[in-house]
Amino acid sequence: MESRLNLKYFKGKKILITGSSGYIACGIIDILSKIDCTLFRITSDISNLDEIDGLASVIDFETDIRDIKQWDDLLGKVDILYHLAAQTSAVKAGIDPIADYTSNVLPLVNMLVTCDKNQYRPVIIFAGTVTEIGFSNCLPVDEYHYEKPVTIYDIHKLTAEKYLEYYSEIEKVKGYTLRLANVYGPGKKNSSSDRGIVNLMVRKAINGEGLTVYGNGNYQRDYLYIDDVVNAFLSAGTSVDMLNCGHYIIGKGDSSTIAELANFVADRVALKTGKRVPISFTPAPLKQLSIENRNFVADNRKFARMTGWQPRYNLAQGIDRTIEVFLQSI
Repeated sequence: MESRLNLKYFKGKKILITGSSGYIACGIIDILSKIDCTLFRITSDISNLDEIDGLASVIDFETDIRDIKQWDDLLGKVDILYHLAAQTSAVKAGIDPIADYTSNVLPLVNMLVTCDKNQYRPVIIFAGTVTEIGFSNCLPVDEYHYEKPVTIYDIHKLTAEKYLEYYSEIEKVKGYTLRLANVYGPGKKNSSSDRGIVNLMVRKAINGEGLTVYGNGNYQRDYLYIDDVVNAFLSAGTSVDMLNCGHYIIGKGDSSTIAELANFVADRVALKTGKRVPISFTPAPLKQLSIENRNFVADNRKFARMTGWQPRYNLAQGIDRTIEVFLQSI
C-alpha cells in the first residue's frame, strides 16, 4: 500500500508541539517547518531548541507544562496538538510515582479540562508506548490485546491515554494515541539512560567498546526507525476522523532478539570501520524491571489500513543510516 500522506494538509494549520526539543518532536518539526503553517514549540528549556529555517511561522514558549494556567490562552489558538513531552524513565517513575504522575498524566488532564471549559476543539495526538499492555500473551500484538501494565510509568501512560479516549468519546476534543515500539535512529539524544538502547549500542561499537547483553538475549523486540515514527505522527495528523477515540500500535511489524541486534550492530559497524567489537553476555542486574523480560512484535495493520502509512526502513537500512550519521559527528 502506498502512503496517503499529504503534507499540504498542514498548510495554514496552527500546530502545538510539547517537548519540542525532544527526539521525535525535532523530526516532526523539521518536516513541518518547510510548510506554510504556524508552529508553537513548547519546552522547559528554550536554549535546547534548534534554529528553524523554513516557511513556517515559529513561536517558542519556555514553560512548565504541568501549570494549567497557560493552556487557557494557548489551546484556543491550536488546530493540532502533538503531546510528546514526558518523563520517559520507567526506573525514575518507580522511585517517585508522584513526580511521574505530575509529568505524564496531569499535563494532559489539564489540557482536556481547559478544552472542555472553554469549548476549544483541537486534535490531540498523544505519544504512548507499547509497554502499556505489560506482557504479550500472543504475537504479534494488535489494538485488541488486554492491558495489564507492570510499571508505574506504563500505568501513568495508559491512564493519560484513557483520559484522552474518554474526552474524545464525549466529543470535548478529537484525540488518539500512537503506542510506539522501540524507536532508534539519529537525532536528539534521549534524556533517559534506560531508553535508546539501539543508538547506545551503535555509539559504543563505533567507539570500539564491547557490547553487553543481559541474560541470553533471547527476548524479541520490534525496532522502528525514527523517520518512520515521524511519518506515522504526520499521517495521524491528516487522518483525524478515521483515528479519533482510538489507540494504534506503531512498529515495524517484525522482530529481532536482543542478541541478534547486538551481533547485527557489531557486524554493520565492522563493515564501516574494519573492526568488529566483542559481545559479552552477563546476568541481568537484580534491580532490572520485569518489563525488560518481554517479547514484542507489532501488528501495525490497523493504522496502516486507516492512514496508508507503512514503515519504509528495514533494520539494515536503519542501522546503516544511524552509523553514517554518528560517524560524521566524530
